[in-house]
Amino acid sequence: MAKVKITETILRDAHQSQAATRMRLDEMLPIAEKLDKVGYHSLEVWGGATFDSCLRFLKEDPWERLRVLRKAIPNTQLQMLLRGQNLLGYKHYADDVVDEFVKKTIDNGIDIIRIFDALNDVRNMEQAIKSAKKYKGNIQAALCYTISPVHTVDYFVDLAKQLENLGADTICIKDMANLLLPYTAYDLVSKMKKAIKIPIQVHTHNTTGTGDMVYLKAIEAGADIVDTALSPLGNGTSQPATEPLVAALQGTEMDTGLDLGLLSEIADYFKVVAKRLLDDGFLNPKVLSIDINTLLYQVPGGMLSNLLSQLKQQNAEDKFEEVLKEVPRVREDFGFPPLVTPTSQIVGTQAVLNVLTGERYKMITNESKGLIRGEYGQLPAEVSDEIRHLIIGDDQVIHHRPADDIPPELDKYKEEIKEYLEQEEDVLSYASFPQVSVEYFKYRQAQKYKIDNTLVRKEEMVHPI
Repeated sequence: MAKVKITETILRDAHQSQAATRMRLDEMLPIAEKLDKVGYHSLEVWGGATFDSCLRFLKEDPWERLRVLRKAIPNTQLQMLLRGQNLLGYKHYADDVVDEFVKKTIDNGIDIIRIFDALNDVRNMEQAIKSAKKYKGNIQAALCYTISPVHTVDYFVDLAKQLENLGADTICIKDMANLLLPYTAYDLVSKMKKAIKIPIQVHTHNTTGTGDMVYLKAIEAGADIVDTALSPLGNGTSQPATEPLVAALQGTEMDTGLDLGLLSEIADYFKVVAKRLLDDGFLNPKVLSIDINTLLYQVPGGMLSNLLSQLKQQNAEDKFEEVLKEVPRVREDFGFPPLVTPTSQIVGTQAVLNVLTGERYKMITNESKGLIRGEYGQLPAEVSDEIRHLIIGDDQVIHHRPADDIPPELDKYKEEIKEYLEQEEDVLSYASFPQVSVEYFKYRQAQKYKIDNTLVRKEEMVHPI
């Protein structure tokens, strides 16, 4: 067995999972030098919801955040999460947009791109993988782990082989809902190690309290890298904490080689950041408690809170248990999609409607129709004729790659925001989040106007007319 490597998620998934992705760049920079000294395999710093949160809530340019972090962390690989053909948004983009996004991501400092598709439809990952290879990025192809009659260990091993053949440099078992159990992890990693030659990384959360055990069994089976989060933002809905795993492996042949003293110093810093997030209302102590509902209903932690929020708006919180039971039924009707963005939102919203209207599929969302039509990709299992007809009537189901229907879009986006364009990357921000980006661009212009006016007034004071 070889030394186990660690990907640290405190700068991305940890605060996304626990604190609504509200950690600011100015809270990351003072500790960047120490993080760079640890010797992590990589630091996850970008992608996922960070892009949206930067623009919408923090009034930061996500591209500038990446450039600044790259400069502050010169020695450690920087990693991001990318939703395949969806990039960082919620719809499929044309191939030219995907290609340009991947290019700029690598140009601005990302080393490793973790690419996944919500349905595990490999066709939706092909363009991002091809582009990452073209621009010399490190490709980590992720398979979304879930449980269903079709999602067997053999299914995932076969998927890993397909992704290796597509050109992946590593494979990630992405257990976003903390459904992977320890002995299944051992079985899956063992079989995958025999089937593929590239390294295997395991990503889980600790929502159900099994995360540490999952990592230990996965490592014993030969997993090369695992994702952890420093303790101030570790555990609960986040990843298992970094320090306990490092301590557990010390002195064994899997020893990470990381310095617990240095990790402790860095953790002390992040305790202050976590307190700020708590005081500002973004960090809810409830995210640290074990929630067994995830294992019972196969509903990710983030989705649980979203369902509760939808029911609150309708004054129907008493229907929560009913909705939880309806989610797996809708998921089965829809061909057992893994519950991750955007499929978790589609299945969850439809389950809420089914319960609130008192009749299954009396009201059907456009997203549910799109999912059944094949607009998001190939569903893992067949949808029955009865359900398909109920949802989309006589509409045709598409069987080709959805992005084949999207003509090139990059020039159109450039034209639409030419009045705000300050850097080439702005086009990609706009493509990902049109309204939010324009609001940010207006804010950026106003800030520059304020600064320019301040400088003019200072000049007038120094050189009075």
